Amino acid sequence: MKRGMGEKPISWDLARKLGLAFAFAALLLAQLYFALAIEPSGASVSVVRSERAPADSAGSVPAQAGNVTELNIFGYSVTQAWQGYFGNVTGTIELADATGNVLYNWSLANPAGEVYASTNSSISWTNIQCFNFTADGTYTGSETPGATNLHGTNLSQLESQFNIAPDDVDGVDETFTLLGAGTHDLFYTANLEFAEGECPNTRVYSASGTGVPNQFEEALMYEPTTASVVFAALLEPGSVQGFDSNDYDFEMLVLEDGHATDTSTTSYYFYVELE
Repeated sequence: MKRGMGEKPISWDLARKLGLAFAFAALLLAQLYFALAIEPSGASVSVVRSERAPADSAGSVPAQAGNVTELNIFGYSVTQAWQGYFGNVTGTIELADATGNVLYNWSLANPAGEVYASTNSSISWTNIQCFNFTADGTYTGSETPGATNLHGTNLSQLESQFNIAPDDVDGVDETFTLLGAGTHDLFYTANLEFAEGECPNTRVYSASGTGVPNQFEEALMYEPTTASVVFAALLEPGSVQGFDSNDYDFEMLVLEDGHATDTSTTSYYFYVELE
């Protein structure tokens, strides 16, 4: 555009100052975005009970010398790859300062949101993604928060960490089998949107003895900066009967290696994001 008569040209010094001002404003807005992101918070957890399925009584068949007998045998075996958690959530939404002084809070009778569990005690929530079974297994590429990880831990690496064989019926991809529309509901983590069915997910069992749409949904997630796998259970805001016909806010599965001679435990850290 041509300058009009009497207009003075913008000096180089002024242009430089304007450029610096715009750059500072952009940086400030970027910092403000991360400062305003609502992140999951570490949860206070108390154990109500912990138990496992009992061994069934052995069936007997009479043996008689000289006979050969064909048998059909059925039995149950406890998984050596998964731990289950279930329970209820209480909490408040609060308005507080950096030292925890509360200006105001709102009690939640039926919390909505998510419960998260990870073996990592420090998660960079603003980088959280959906877990990708076919990620390339390298840890050098850049990632997009709120998307699906292209790099980092993949299915075979994750199963190897927990001594799960590719053909095990209780493997990760045999458990988190759902993906796409009609599976997990839309949810938000640290102001990042995860669309319906975007992450690999499963439905933990309800009172019917099977997974039910829109009940006890669990998504498999990944945080690339710490290479952390995160399990996300979507909270049930109303009264929903769980696997044992009692009302629970959430049910979830997490990986744990109990194969061969491994009897050690794995520590999981819990986080909540309430709405």
